[in-house]
Amino acid sequence: MSASTMTTDDRAVVSQIGRLWWVWLVTGIAWVIISLVILDFNTASVKTVGVLIGVMFLFAGIEQFFIASIADGWKWLWIIFGVVFVGAGIVAIVNPTDAFLTLARVLGFLFLLVGIFWLIEAFAIREYNHLWWLTLIAGIAMIVLAFWTHGQFLLERTYTILIFAGIWALMAGITDITKAFIVRKAGKLASS
Repeated sequence: MSASTMTTDDRAVVSQIGRLWWVWLVTGIAWVIISLVILDFNTASVKTVGVLIGVMFLFAGIEQFFIASIADGWKWLWIIFGVVFVGAGIVAIVNPTDAFLTLARVLGFLFLLVGIFWLIEAFAIREYNHLWWLTLIAGIAMIVLAFWTHGQFLLERTYTILIFAGIWALMAGITDITKAFIVRKAGKLASS
């Protein structure tokens, strides 16, 4: 939909959302910072890593609720993922050591869920976002990581969880920063 074919109400909504472009930018920068901390965390305790992973899940959940609040369709999907991510974040922060070990055991399944979510999101935004393929590539990469991780032994998973969590956070950060500028551009077009 181009700016010239939008109704007045559509323009107002897109313009309002466009003013919130910085939310995606701040979230994306936070994801990138978290990814750098995780990827550089060579002496981290399991407890600290469990808390960082919990914070990542909370960010992801809050982001899903925000998307649900502005989405025209698929609200139920964003809400379900938001509940799952917030629940996982709370559990990880309350009991970070057990959360880390449990996450290491189910890491492949978690990455599969995230990859599927990103694939769904890519196709859902395809009509409105000309860079939808970045989310598609991230989803495919996450699914590949899911199958690769599932085949590892638990000990290897606990060592590689930092790398995968860092990669996940980095992919989320890059896609959110990209979304920020797309939302900003759409808001400016709708305002003009």
